[in-house]
Amino acid sequence: MSNISTSLRRSILAATTALISPALPCATSLLPPFVTTASAQSAERLPPVTVNSPQQRKRKPRGVVAAAPPAAAQSGDISAPDQSPSSVPASASLPPRAGFDRGLSSSDSASLVTDLPGGAAWGAGGVSSLPAINGFGADRLQVAINSMLISPACPNEMNPPLSFVNPAMIAKMWAYLGVGPVSVGGDYIGSRIDVTTAPPAFTPAQAGWVASTRLSSFFRSNGNAYGVDATATLANHDTSVTYTGGWVRSGNYKAGDGTTVKSTLYETQNHAISISKQTFGNLFAFQIGGQFIPYQGYVNQYMDMVYNRGLYANGRYEGVFDWGKFEASAFVHQIRHTMGFIAPDKIGEMPMDTKALDAGYSMKATVALSGHDLLRIGNELAVNRLDDWWSPVAGSMMMSPNAFININGGTRDRLGTFVEWERHWDRQWTSILGLRNDVVWMNTGNVQGYNAMSYGADAAAFNALDRARADVHVDGSALLRYEPNDISQYEFGFARKTRSPNLYERYAWSTNAMAMKMIGWFGDGNGYVGNLDLKPEKAHTVSFTAGWHDPAQRVWGVKLTPYASYVHDYIDVDRCSTASCLASNPANLTANTGFVYLQFANHDATLYGINVEGRLTVWDNPIYGQGQVRGLIGYVRGQRTDGVDLYHMMPINAKFALDHLLGGWTNSIELQLVGSKDQVSQVHNELTTPAYALLNLRTGYQWQHVRLDLGIDNLFNQNYHLPLGGADLVDYKVVSMMGSSAAYGYNVKGPGRSFNARLSVNF
Repeated sequence: MSNISTSLRRSILAATTALISPALPCATSLLPPFVTTASAQSAERLPPVTVNSPQQRKRKPRGVVAAAPPAAAQSGDISAPDQSPSSVPASASLPPRAGFDRGLSSSDSASLVTDLPGGAAWGAGGVSSLPAINGFGADRLQVAINSMLISPACPNEMNPPLSFVNPAMIAKMWAYLGVGPVSVGGDYIGSRIDVTTAPPAFTPAQAGWVASTRLSSFFRSNGNAYGVDATATLANHDTSVTYTGGWVRSGNYKAGDGTTVKSTLYETQNHAISISKQTFGNLFAFQIGGQFIPYQGYVNQYMDMVYNRGLYANGRYEGVFDWGKFEASAFVHQIRHTMGFIAPDKIGEMPMDTKALDAGYSMKATVALSGHDLLRIGNELAVNRLDDWWSPVAGSMMMSPNAFININGGTRDRLGTFVEWERHWDRQWTSILGLRNDVVWMNTGNVQGYNAMSYGADAAAFNALDRARADVHVDGSALLRYEPNDISQYEFGFARKTRSPNLYERYAWSTNAMAMKMIGWFGDGNGYVGNLDLKPEKAHTVSFTAGWHDPAQRVWGVKLTPYASYVHDYIDVDRCSTASCLASNPANLTANTGFVYLQFANHDATLYGINVEGRLTVWDNPIYGQGQVRGLIGYVRGQRTDGVDLYHMMPINAKFALDHLLGGWTNSIELQLVGSKDQVSQVHNELTTPAYALLNLRTGYQWQHVRLDLGIDNLFNQNYHLPLGGADLVDYKVVSMMGSSAAYGYNVKGPGRSFNARLSVNF
């Protein structure tokens, strides 16, 4: 870079940044562009530093490349470069500090997704829900934590990616919908969620080294949950060191009727430290971190998490050159996981162990071909290794004398390449076209059961097969945005996306009843077995967004987004028809009640729906402060082409809130409405749930370095059932001569009223 003049370097950065910003028209930002990092908020109170107040985003002239500030903050603040996608009809913004504020009521980072248009969460452990958007959930969504892709490392997916960060650690979260550009990523058919923790923060040269810290402790009455979050930054004009982390412990929560929902307790801690360096248009960042969960109960699974440890390292580079911008990242993530039983809610002995490794890299070059054209090319690699074994249980006839080998040296490697062209045709029209190719290689070694009598036939049949598989994905996306004036925006998108099965969907091999019930992340109490012949699922998605707002985008705004997806070879299930499955349940093929045994299978399916979001400032004056009404409505319908309804489709739901700001006070009243879930999967014997309404209250006051937040969740202590919570396998039992087992027909109850409090100190 020494041969590039300062003026040329800045002009290249400005042009590239301006073109990159609108290049993500399908991005949904959870944090608005003007939100600073936690360290920036702390720095506002440091005497040597003057922070510019948040400014309303100014609309750039359409169709021209507008100048943008360099990546490093040039004003006197400790702040991260603004990497939020531009505001477009298909995007949504949550209030500032969305992740930190969520920590008042929940330690489950996946719960943030419920505030997105079309967002929902599949119930699991207290910090391990599986996100869903527009009906696509679990592995159909791709979640990246600081560019790390974390694969399932548990037959129940008890350690999903979002469980590796506490809500307060999240500085930025973006969701790219199913019609998102191919440059976002591959091997998913729903949405891509990108989460950033501890982004780089810098100060102006004259400020020298500046330190900032935020400590907060919280308590939630329901479950007697308590914990602490911390963020600390030490930075100067070219170097930034940031720590972020937290710890929380909770007991079982109570439902609205006063009953304790068993196996909902948990304890978790997450930590990360990052070091960033910027110089002459280059940014280098390196982060290490880890997680430890000593226990986490699962009311909708037969097993609990009794140990989970994650360790990771990732690095990132961004550089500006005379031809454009280059970005690269690499990571490695290791997981050691054990399932068992947490007494007294579950009693038994059956250790199930998992060891997994994820690693990979990503490279992307953005070339400004002209003042109206951008070309992006990129390549990425994702490597996954998995071992899953269940140690023998001494004295058990069924679970000895051998170790049960569920996945033996499983491998899943993906290599992806893309090319993408963005064109600003004029002041009103923008298009993005892209093509992508991914190749996925999968394989696994020989397996064995606890003993030959119960498991030998299945193991021998599996070991005799050629288990190597290679899937070739050919995907594309086409996006068109039209902005006729300052009060309206329209966007149309079409994309083909492909996802290959995960290792469990393909390689879970045993049809023994007990072993099958240990497989599955659906929380329905059913048993699952894999299918070596599964094909990748191919989604063809179309989406249209119409948005209207006031010219300054300060007073009101509304967006409507209808969408539809046709998925060829959707990975669903069929009733298991093997002799072993029928021996365990003679009515397995026809039963419309009770727990059943299922095998993963391909079916064609359609999903369609609409999301509506809006906001309106109803008053804004010095005496009464500012009051804003916001709302979100979502509806999705999913069905196979043979008439079978898809599993875990969120019923029609809405959120309406009144937010009030006055000086140091912030207040909010939120109404959550969820319709009855009547369209359920007949193959899963999924349970219906009734409609419900919840009212939540929030208030907070900032006084110099101290902030106090108070809240009440489920104010009227409503008793309700979680529509995506699955089956309660712990609180209801059937007693027989052979002992007790989970009773079919009971949904998981949602949490009752909770009084929440948090005290935060910045210095």
